[in-house]
Amino acid sequence: MRLEGKVALISGGARGIGEEIARRFLEEGAVVYIADIDEIAGEKTAEALRQSGGEVRALGLDVTHEESWIPAVRRVVEEKGRIDILVNNAGITKRQPLTELPVEEFDQIMAVNTRGPFLGVKHVIPVMRENGGGSIINMSSICGLVGHKYSGESYVMSKGAVTLMTKAVAVKYAADNIRCNSVHPSTANTAIVQDLFKDPVKKKQRLDEVPLGRLASTRDIANAVLFLASDEAAFITGVALPVDGGLTAY
Repeated sequence: MRLEGKVALISGGARGIGEEIARRFLEEGAVVYIADIDEIAGEKTAEALRQSGGEVRALGLDVTHEESWIPAVRRVVEEKGRIDILVNNAGITKRQPLTELPVEEFDQIMAVNTRGPFLGVKHVIPVMRENGGGSIINMSSICGLVGHKYSGESYVMSKGAVTLMTKAVAVKYAADNIRCNSVHPSTANTAIVQDLFKDPVKKKQRLDEVPLGRLASTRDIANAVLFLASDEAAFITGVALPVDGGLTAY
């Protein structure tokens, strides 16, 4: 198994992409902690995943608050003695144009999408350093690579920050055997997107921009995260990996 004996912490792990990452990690032998602001949903997801085998636990985490990260990381270390993999997956989006976006909502998206990964990295790196290394995967977006016309500017800004934070962390902590990479999905086939696609115009826009002609599945994205988390990617750090069906190749 590709993650045998490794301990992984996944933020925003209760649903969607985060849930699928948790499933793939369990399939490959990891001990998984699903961290989510909705702890009840996290517990339900953990229980469902447990039915297929593997060790998975849920914990409450508000990624925007340092006082929430500290006990979450402490709990994992107390129970397992280490954190080998951190996936900063929690994220939100705002679709209003910049000219119409209240500053409070801008602050919220930056808090979740940018401050959240910053705090995760801040508190997990000392643990990884103590244990001889680890792998950090930050969930960015195609919006962290290009100015995507169908996405809100605030979301693009937040994901662009994640992309360059990833590179900075990769360079800074390589000597500690800590790798840091980012994953950049195009529109993913999640429940939220299916609701968006009730509008046929929006559906056509998103499908037409992808050369492979379909949405990214949560499995597509989870497989990319799994690769970067595994020892197969032992010489890969600071990479921004698109999982976008060729969208950013234009």
